[in-house]
Formats: sequence, structure tokens, C-alpha cells
Amino acid sequence: MACRWMWWRSCAKICSNRCWTTRAPARWRRSSSLRVAVAGSGIAGLASAARLARAGHDVTIFERFDAPRPVGAGLLLQPSGLQALEGLDIRDQVEARGAHVSRLIGRNMRGRAVLDLRYRDARRDDYGVGIHRASLFDLLLTAAREAGAQFRTGCDVASIAGIDTDAPRLSLAGGEETDGFDLVLVCDGAHSRLRRIVCSQARERVFPWGAFWAIRPDPDGAREGELEQVYDGCRIMIGLLPVGDNPADAEGRPGVSVFWSVRADAREAVLAAGDEAFRDGFARYWPRAARAVGDAGLDEFAYAAYQDAIVPRWRRGRVMLLGDAAHAMSPQLGQGANLALCDAAALAQAFAGEARVLHAMKSAERARRPATTYYSLMSRALTPVFQSSSKLLGWARDIVFNLSGRLPGLRHWMGWTLTGRGRMPW
Repeated sequence: MACRWMWWRSCAKICSNRCWTTRAPARWRRSSSLRVAVAGSGIAGLASAARLARAGHDVTIFERFDAPRPVGAGLLLQPSGLQALEGLDIRDQVEARGAHVSRLIGRNMRGRAVLDLRYRDARRDDYGVGIHRASLFDLLLTAAREAGAQFRTGCDVASIAGIDTDAPRLSLAGGEETDGFDLVLVCDGAHSRLRRIVCSQARERVFPWGAFWAIRPDPDGAREGELEQVYDGCRIMIGLLPVGDNPADAEGRPGVSVFWSVRADAREAVLAAGDEAFRDGFARYWPRAARAVGDAGLDEFAYAAYQDAIVPRWRRGRVMLLGDAAHAMSPQLGQGANLALCDAAALAQAFAGEARVLHAMKSAERARRPATTYYSLMSRALTPVFQSSSKLLGWARDIVFNLSGRLPGLRHWMGWTLTGRGRMPW
């Protein structure tokens, strides 16, 4: 009996030693000790880095600029995006810096409402927040740093080596190759150079239209209001969005984001016509927008070119696309930032509840697909209705949207889409 007991004790000791000394394959390790690389410090990259670092992961952000910086002007955060910010404890700060937006109103040249959506049409206490991209960027950057994320600036990620292994590595433009990571997040934006490395079947389409935009002092000094737009058929779309704090304004005046939709092939003609013709265009179509533009010249406006991307699969091995790199789309529905914030939230939630890295990645993509597919399809359908050369589409839009806004069921659905809660029924 004693011999049998000694035999079992010896076996137990051997098994114990083997379990202690043998490291489980990387794909089965718990996600609580991940080394994470994030390529890009946009909204998706910073939000993901902050969330994963807060969860105890070792996160390094690789940014090609010498210092992380925002790209873009004003943006509209929807209720879905604001809710995602609660997980980073910065929603109150975002709302304090931004401007509350209660309504989206678009009128034609006759002053008739084409599109009139109020957030309360979806939920009584809903609202959006217009904010300068630099303000949101600053808050996300601070959140990522305070969570412990590390930054490597001046590092242009050119490719990904060992993408199908358990330890993918980043190949930098200068020839350096990093050590392996447990997880690589590709967050390099709508014009991602790494997208096709992750998914060779990705299809990208550059839109023929873009927009001139700038942040200007709000002539009304408003810290709340509406996203207003004026349309002349589908050829002209001018918009004003209050954004609250304007970090670039020395006098501390609230800002308004001004944008004018222009065909990409007409951009050079606009520049050649000069500042006075540009300002006269605003005055001709919308005097209030002209007040916001003031004496600004074209050198104060940037031109944004838009494209969308259909990506059948966001994952390859331990590398995953997030934000615009995964689902770039026209800004017609104003959902880019919100989708990126929700991507980051879904990713963090997936890793909090799943020990296996590949399973967590799959779970995160599955959770986000219904929403991103919905907004991608809606964006593709609506873009030519607001940005094209078709007279017929403009005429039909004015009639259909006006009638739809009078039907309670359709009005609620349109409001629900505006809030960022739309999703495919699967």
C-alpha cells in the first residue's frame, strides 16, 4: 500500500514539474499578458491602446510622424460613440470641450427642409457632440499614456513579417524589424497601406467627390446647436457643425467646422480661381456660412479625398484591422469616429472574456460586423444622393426625404440610424 502511495506521489510530482516548465502554445495562452503593437495613432489606435493598456496588456503604439497628431477637422460624436467613451472615463471631458448637437437639418436653395432629424426621434434624451478632432485626439492620447501605453514615433510601418506565425513582427520603413508581438492592430486609417497584407481580397474605391474644410470662429459664439447643411441639387453641399473649443484660436472663441463638397477633379480649378471667388461662392449659396468663413483664404482650408473599403475579413493570424482600415466609408453619415470607438470597445470586451487570442479576435469582429456592414451599405447608397452630378437624384431626394420625415416609423428609423445604433438583422 505504501509503495502504491509513493508511486502516485512520484507521478504527481513529475506531472506538476512538467506543467510548470512547459509553456503552452502561444495560441492557447491567456490574453492577460499580451504584447500588443498598434500601427497608427488615430482614433481607433488610441482608443484600442488605452483600453488594452488599462486591462494590463503591454501596448506599444507605432506612429510614422515625429509626434502623434490629429488629421482632420470637426467631427460629430453620436450616442453610440459617447457611450463607448464611458469605458475610458473621458465622456464628461469630451462633452465639456465639444458642443451639444440636437438636430441635423438640411435645406435646399428654396429654404425647404430636405432632411430634418432630431435625436429625440430615436430616444428622448439622445444628443450628439460636435468636437474639434484635435480636442478628441488630445483626450484619447492622454488616456492611452495614463493607461501605460508606450509610443514609438517616427516609425513608419511598411509591412508585417511573420504574419501567419504566433509572433508577427513589424517591418519599419528604415529597415528595422521589431521583436514579435502577441497581437498586432492595424489602425492606419482609410488609406491604409497595410490593409491588403491582412486581407488580399479587400476592395477599395476612391470617391469622385471630396470636400474643402476648416475650423473657423463661430459667428454666433455657440456651444450648442445643430448640424446645418445647404444643398443645390446633388452638386453643392455646404455644412456648418459647431465644435466647441477651438485649440487653434488664440482668443478662445468657440469653433464651427465649415465644409464644402467639391469634385476631386475640380479641386485645382477652385484653387486657381483664388480666395475671392471661393468666398463669393459661400456668400452666393449661404450667407451664414460666408460669415463663418470671414476673410479666410484657401490656404486655411484643407481638402479631404474620400474612399471606402470592403474588407471580407479583418483578421489574419494575430493581426487585425480596426477603424477606417477595416471599414472606410464616405463621411455622409458621420459615423467614422463612432465606429472606431465602438471597435475598440468591442475588442477590449472580447479580450476581457476570452482566454484565447484568436478566439477573442474572431469574437470582436463578429460583434462589430452587423453595425459596420449596415453603415457601409447605407453610406454607399446615400453618397450619390448628396454628392453627384445627377439632377434627377437631387429632385427625387428632396421629395422622398421630405415625405419620409413625416412618417413616424420611418422618422424613428432615420433617427436611429443617425445615433449610430443601426445594424444588420443578423
